[in-house]
Amino acid sequence: QVQLVESGGGLVQAGGSLRLSCAASGIIRRINAMGWYRQAPGEQRELVATITSSGSTNYTDSVKGRFTISRDNAKNTVYLQMNSLKPEDTAVYYCNAQILRIGSVTYRDYWGQGTQVTVSS
Repeated sequence: QVQLVESGGGLVQAGGSLRLSCAASGIIRRINAMGWYRQAPGEQRELVATITSSGSTNYTDSVKGRFTISRDNAKNTVYLQMNSLKPEDTAVYYCNAQILRIGSVTYRDYWGQGTQVTVSS
């Protein structure tokens, strides 16, 4: 089994900061890309940021310069540092990882349970 467990969400005022963490555990052989997505009420889930195993990053335009994605490969963990938060960043944030399980030959997408981020104005 493989699990992604997120932490770090909460309520913050506009202009504040939060740091999300997502740890992968289980029978993991290798992790390829990891990323964060978010879904606001009534909206589709959207990509926030991704990071490859070698550290290359990609961000959606609305968070560039404010959010930073990073990862610790030794801990199978991905982080999202969110600064200068805005009310429009309010959403449930989901962690995603492309994981090769021990005994498997193909990568599969895994998702965390989601963590609520609420930014008040």
